[in-house]
Formats: sequence, structure tokens, C-alpha cells
Amino acid sequence: MAIKITQIDINNAVWKACDTFRGSIDPSVYKDYVLTMLFIKYLSDVHDDKYEAYLKKYNQEHERAKRAMQHERFVVPEHSHFKFLFDSRNEANIGELINIALTDLEEANREKLYSEDGAGIFQNIDFNNSKLGEPKDKNTRLKNLLLDFNQDKLNLRPSHLDGNDIIGGAYMFLIERFASDAGKKAGEFFTPKEVSTLIAKLTKSKSGSRICDPTCGSASLLIKAGEEVDSDNFSLYGQEANGSTWALAVMNMFLHGFDDATIRWGDTIRNPKLKEGDSLMKFDTVVANPPFSLDKWGKVEDKDGDKTTISFDPETDQYNRFWRGVPPKSKGDWAFITHMIETTYEGTGKVGVVVPHGVLFRGASEGKIRQKTIEENILEAVIGLPSNLFFGTGIPAAILIFNRGKAENTNVLFIDASQHYDSAKNQNKLNDKHIDRIVETYRKFNEGKLEAGIVEDKFSYVATFEEIQENDFNLNIPRYVDTFEEETEVDIAKVHKEIENLENELKVVQAELKTYLTELGI
Repeated sequence: MAIKITQIDINNAVWKACDTFRGSIDPSVYKDYVLTMLFIKYLSDVHDDKYEAYLKKYNQEHERAKRAMQHERFVVPEHSHFKFLFDSRNEANIGELINIALTDLEEANREKLYSEDGAGIFQNIDFNNSKLGEPKDKNTRLKNLLLDFNQDKLNLRPSHLDGNDIIGGAYMFLIERFASDAGKKAGEFFTPKEVSTLIAKLTKSKSGSRICDPTCGSASLLIKAGEEVDSDNFSLYGQEANGSTWALAVMNMFLHGFDDATIRWGDTIRNPKLKEGDSLMKFDTVVANPPFSLDKWGKVEDKDGDKTTISFDPETDQYNRFWRGVPPKSKGDWAFITHMIETTYEGTGKVGVVVPHGVLFRGASEGKIRQKTIEENILEAVIGLPSNLFFGTGIPAAILIFNRGKAENTNVLFIDASQHYDSAKNQNKLNDKHIDRIVETYRKFNEGKLEAGIVEDKFSYVATFEEIQENDFNLNIPRYVDTFEEETEVDIAKVHKEIENLENELKVVQAELKTYLTELGI
């Protein structure tokens, strides 16, 4: 029996395939090429596995096997198959051939690979692009990429793999590695897996839930939220503004086996796509790591000569999402938060969102919106995270949990987890113990088991509505969780004695130095 390919084997092999681009092209660009090639290779290998099974079933009758293949999960046209591309690797127009292969693959699987408004998932990727270098360099890179994916270690047939979730795991592994290399741009497409796990556990959805991420990036957080459900009975929805990242999210869903997920492309605030009729779709759970303090998120004025048309204005939002107040033009944080709240079911919905700390205390319009959400009694928890957890920014962030089913409990839980992390070379990490401690504290609060006041010294505190009101609805964590460390008392007499000893030692050294200088006649 052949040895099955493990997760580590595949991870190492796909990471090696990136050597083709490394050093000459930015990781935030070449990730799209490698991940798309992984997707083509996977579909091709699954196709071959299934085709061979049908041939065996139908006594090598190729026509019957081909007919059966038309009803499989994906149809892979001959010119879209990895083998055809590999055999064409030396062609002068190999970039164009890959582009044609992707277009044909989309056409053969329109239901799956096109969005509802007619965008194909590969329309933002161009293997014939000058970003890949001059024609000769580009062809060499594409040939090497095809060679890398043709090796035995990347035989992705299900019958060769040690488990069904290995391909999804490899995809996530690659995205995380790309994020670590891509610096500032990484935050646009990836939430660190420990943070995703923490939010998914804090908002743990029941069986049958609809779960949404309105700024889903490559969908790692959304997938984690689904994996926390105690059954396979849930549905995933997402929206992503960046076209290339949207394509990664769609592929990510298929590679994890979530074929029924709905991932839409567009700006969630200006053009929300997840709708039922003319209303916004409602969800049981909404999770997100939106862009921090996004500038120019709102009003859109289209100028045509002397004529100005306003295509979006939050003041007159047709879905009335900003009834609590309109956030400032230069800071979109509360725009995303209010969208998330408005798209959860009243009376039961839950929101878990990553925010910069300014969201907790900034005044003006943000202060008014914050006050309204607290007065509505939907804010449940404020959790401060360590600094340097996120790709592309060293600033510490916080997680806000909103619960539209808080009922009689008007208290709010504050957790300061800023000092609880493992220090790593480029980035701090949360380990399982850190995550469990936060989640355990939150669950106890959620179940009504925590009284107002200090829960755990320097870590957690339950504030009453009246306390928060007295603080002018400022949610800055140090106002509630006292992390002040008293400095140890200084023994003045001891310090004075040490200074005296040092001065005496200095006199001895200076006398010795004078002697040496005299001997040298200086």
C-alpha cells in the first residue's frame, strides 16, 4: 500500500513551490498565483481519481466514465487540466494558456465559480502579467511553478491523502506564511489563526446557525467560526471588497469542503451584497476583523463636469444602519460595527469584532454611537489583546462582543489580556492556555455566574451600567481593570551605603591611574 501524503509533506512542498517567485516579486502579489495553481492542481487530481474509479466501475468504458464525470462536484475541461498545462510548460505563450484554462474552468462551473452579479473568480488574476517579469523571465517562472506542482509530493488525489482536510490545511498554511512575509499588506487578507480561534470560541454558534463575516478577507476567521459549531449544520456567508482576496476566499471554501458557502464581492458599507429581497440578510453570528480606522469609508460623490451625483451617503442609508449616528469620515470603525449589529437577529444575534483601542474612548460622533449601544444593553464584553499580534501593525487591539440577547443583565465584562502571550521573533502569539482563560471567564459571565466588581485581580472585572455611565461611557480598559503595579519601596540607607562604596572604589582606581601615569612620565 502506498504511503499516504501527510499535512506536513504538503505544507513543505507548497512552500517550496514559492521559491519560484521569492526575492523578485512581492509576497502580497505572488500569493495569488501559487494559491490559484494549488486550486487547479487539486481539481485536476480529484478529477483523475474520480475518473479512474468510474473506469473501474464501468469496465474501462471511457464514454460512460466521461458521462458520469459531468455530474461530479467540478467539471475540468481538458485544456484546464493541470496535465495539459504541465505538458505545455515550454510554450512561449504559457501565461496565456493558463489564463485560457482558468476562463474555461469558470465557464464549465458557472454555478460555483461565478458570483451572482456575473464576476468570475479568476478575473483578477493574470498569468500573462508583466508583474511576473519580462516575457523570458515570466515563462521561466511559470515553467518552474508547473514543475514544482508536478512532483509526487503534490499528488493531491484524495486516495493519496492522509485525511480530507489536508488541502484546506495547506491553503491556510500558505496564506498564513504569505501574511507573515507580506508585512503591512497582510492585514488585508488574513487574521492570525489564534485570534480567529478566540473570536470563534467567544461567539460559538449553535447548530443550524447562519454565520457571516462582512469583511472576510481570505475567509480564515469565517471558516474557524464554522468549525466551532458542534455539528455540520450551519451556513457561511461573507463579503470582501478586494477582488483578488475575494477569489482566495471562494477557493478557500471549496478546499475546505464548504461548497454551499456564499461569498460576495463588493464594499460591505457602500454596497452590501448579502440581502434577502430589499432588506439586509440577518445572521445568528457575525464576526469580523475590519480595516482599522478606515479613511473615506462613507459618502461617494461622482463628478461629471458640473454635475455631481451622490451614489452613497450614510446619512440617507437605504438600510438605516446608522440610526445611532454617523461615524466620522476618517474613521470607519463604528460603520463596520453598526453594520454587523444591524445584520444580526434581534433578541438573539451575536457579534465578535476586532477593533483598535480608539474605538473604546474616542469622543464626538463615535462617543454618541458607543453610548447608544451601551444604553441599548447589547455590549457584553471588552477584551484587550497583546500588542504585535496582527500582521502589518504592532498596535494592540481589542475584541468587542455584542449580544442582542443579554436580557436582564446590564453589566459588561472587561478583560485585560494584554500581558498574556508568548513572545515570538516577529510577532506575539496567543497559546491555548491564554485563549482558554479568556473564553472561560467570558462563558461564566455569559451564564450569569459573575458578580459585579473584580473577578480576577489585574485580569478581569465586571462593570455595572452605572459605573460605565459615571465614566461618560468611556470603555478604556484601565478604567475598569486595575493593572497598576506598586513599585517596591526603596531602602534609602542601603542605596546611600552602596554609593559610598562605589565612591571609595573610584578613589582607589584614580590613585592607581595617577601612579601609572607618573611612571610613564605623563
